[in-house]
Amino acid sequence: MAALEHLPVQEAMSLRALRASMRFGTRVASVVALVLVWQAISDSGIVTAFQLPSFTRVLARIWDDAVAGDLWVNTAVTLYRALIGFAIASVGGIALGMAMSRLKLVHWFFDPLISVGFPMPKIAFLPVIILWLGVYDTSKITMVVFDAVFPVIAATIIAIDGVERELLWSARNMGANEREILWQVVLPAASPQIMTGLQVALPLSLIVAVVTEMLMGGYGLGGAMITASRFANSPGVFAGIVEIAIVGYALVKIMSLIRHRLLIWHPEAHEPSTV
Repeated sequence: MAALEHLPVQEAMSLRALRASMRFGTRVASVVALVLVWQAISDSGIVTAFQLPSFTRVLARIWDDAVAGDLWVNTAVTLYRALIGFAIASVGGIALGMAMSRLKLVHWFFDPLISVGFPMPKIAFLPVIILWLGVYDTSKITMVVFDAVFPVIAATIIAIDGVERELLWSARNMGANEREILWQVVLPAASPQIMTGLQVALPLSLIVAVVTEMLMGGYGLGGAMITASRFANSPGVFAGIVEIAIVGYALVKIMSLIRHRLLIWHPEAHEPSTV
């Protein structure tokens, strides 16, 4: 920041560290408050232990699952389905979005399908996918791809269409061909918006993976939760909620770090220049 430039290096670093600590403390405070309220309500007797098991009981259940190995197996299975589906949706969505932005025929054919499919709940197609592919990982991954690809396509189209025309004109005036313009001008300029679409698609992939596991059963965090529910195992259900929340938060943070790393050249990767 501008104000920090006039401070000695050590003081500036200390001030940045203090601000980072304050931001972290603010984020943690809300989570701690939620846990304390959860524990207080559970201990107060306002609700039964079945309706809301104590947080300590839920932690004990998570620990037992971790020691038994079930937690790691279910987490790995869910992440496998979510990340494979996300990877396919990312590659396919960016490719289709680029084609729709550059080729009028492709845009003419796919634009109505994207416009109709984007707002509708894609989970409604799960019975059809089960009929076609069976109750296997293929169905669950296909469902993830089907849901996650739409925000990637939309973000790619918006990003490419939003590239400043001056950049394209300048590149053409310098003798760049269409391929060079695409890879050296259009994609770098559109990458922040495309990354935003990927950041939307990643947690969506996890959500869909968990939902399909709940509906179809089997291994995975969603499957473990629905199994616990069928056996009226309340701590197991709430343990699944906590586990999914932690996994989702970790994925979002990792994606944010990847975005920062890939866009290190972009102004958004740097701190604001004003206080």
